Amino acid sequence: MFRTTDVGAPIWLDLGTPDTEAAAAFYRKLFGWQLRSAGPDAGGYGFFMIDGRMAGAVGPLTEQGATSAWTVYFRTDDADATARAVVQAGGAVRVGPLDIFDQGRMAALTDSAGARFGVWQPNRTTGLEVVGEPNSLVWTELYTPDAAEAGRFYRSVFDWRVEDASMPQVTYLIVAAQAAGPDGGHGGIMQLARENLDAGSGPEWHPYIEVADCDAVFATATANGATELVAPVSAPKIGRLAMFLDPFGAQIAVITSASS
Repeated sequence: MFRTTDVGAPIWLDLGTPDTEAAAAFYRKLFGWQLRSAGPDAGGYGFFMIDGRMAGAVGPLTEQGATSAWTVYFRTDDADATARAVVQAGGAVRVGPLDIFDQGRMAALTDSAGARFGVWQPNRTTGLEVVGEPNSLVWTELYTPDAAEAGRFYRSVFDWRVEDASMPQVTYLIVAAQAAGPDGGHGGIMQLARENLDAGSGPEWHPYIEVADCDAVFATATANGATELVAPVSAPKIGRLAMFLDPFGAQIAVITSASS
């Protein structure tokens, strides 16, 4: 399991949505998350809480032309240096780097293929308070038109370890922070097939949330306005997983891990 304290590992997760209250109600039904406001000066931003711990966050759409989506943030000890590394590697800086009060420093970034992500340099807010447990982040995944190029980009920016875990007709890389242990992978890079690209799929990061019962959560999601992308399916030695768009179009996956 990954550690949010490792440089380059996922440290934060938030949802941009046109209706934070309705989105919070949807995810409360799925994961039991409770919404806690970040305060009157936070512009409608709030935290998803589970058992008193931060599992993620939600806020209104703020970037021009933005659509509802989850953003994965990776840990950095120097947001400014990471932003420069992104540009040098062929990506772009959309927002920042900037301080979020005294909580930390962030930047919103885009990789060389156009997938959006963020970085967080922690101060008072040190990151997610629960990962790898039921109803919390357990994995991140990048869909991209060129997995090899994505591996090069993120290795250049974060010094990730990149391992080829491809299968017949599926190009897949597993990524881990440099300081992570042998079982500390935090995500995968999947190359989009031509038919996916032709159907309109594009580069994007999305989270996987660990759940006790993938089928039950998927059924609850679709009964409450979610759109099916991948119906529950079993993957040997991995677990049972499903993927959907929430009622506002943000892509998310759920998994009941084989080891859970």
